[in-house]
Amino acid sequence: MKTKFLISIQLLLAIIFCTGCVRNKDDVWDDTKTCGRHVQRGFRSLAGKHGDSRQVRCREEFATYNEEYACSPDECDYVPLEDMQGDNSIAMADLRRQPRQSPGDPGSSVPGIDAFNDPATYPELAGIFESIHFPYNSNLIKGDANLAALQKVANYLKQHERVYVFIEGHCDERGAEAYNLALGARRSNAVRTLLIKEGVNPENLFTISYGKERPIFFDHNEEAWAQNRRADFKIYQR
Repeated sequence: MKTKFLISIQLLLAIIFCTGCVRNKDDVWDDTKTCGRHVQRGFRSLAGKHGDSRQVRCREEFATYNEEYACSPDECDYVPLEDMQGDNSIAMADLRRQPRQSPGDPGSSVPGIDAFNDPATYPELAGIFESIHFPYNSNLIKGDANLAALQKVANYLKQHERVYVFIEGHCDERGAEAYNLALGARRSNAVRTLLIKEGVNPENLFTISYGKERPIFFDHNEEAWAQNRRADFKIYQR
């Protein structure tokens, strides 16, 4: 930013001192105004002010944003801020505590995700690794049922240290593909963070987002969407 600002100042001085060239007064004045705009933009950038970007905090603002910029919800991605407060600051901090080895990488003792299985295929685990469900456009984990389910998962993993888990983040069908992939990632990481807080080894927890690619219900109504907004588990025992 500082380099651009200095270049703008040098350009302005060059224009002022080169009025004896073949350019007429109108050309010099237009160049001076253009340079002035660049100088003002440089000051705003140095002050941390950028007029071209916005943060959207709710569904109503998102609708206004789309109308103002003449694009549809599928074309315009936005970042809701209501889920980035409070306990989610812990979630963001725990994103730094990623496992030292990635499943399937050369030299890793943990195989790729294809080797992880649905816990529902094991009768003794079907009642432990239950799906976690989320509100619309949110990665907040709410409700006694969700918390009780995660407590069962945490207790099992703390007792079985050789079990590794992939946490899958899923969304309903609404919204842009790229946005839903990001939302699914926030959901899977929110589950991972809570499990870490409950004492599960971070080295055993991996995350992946499928966005809206893998619904389990295909109806186009709120009941189906609520079931598709979820985090699922896949497990591998070494």
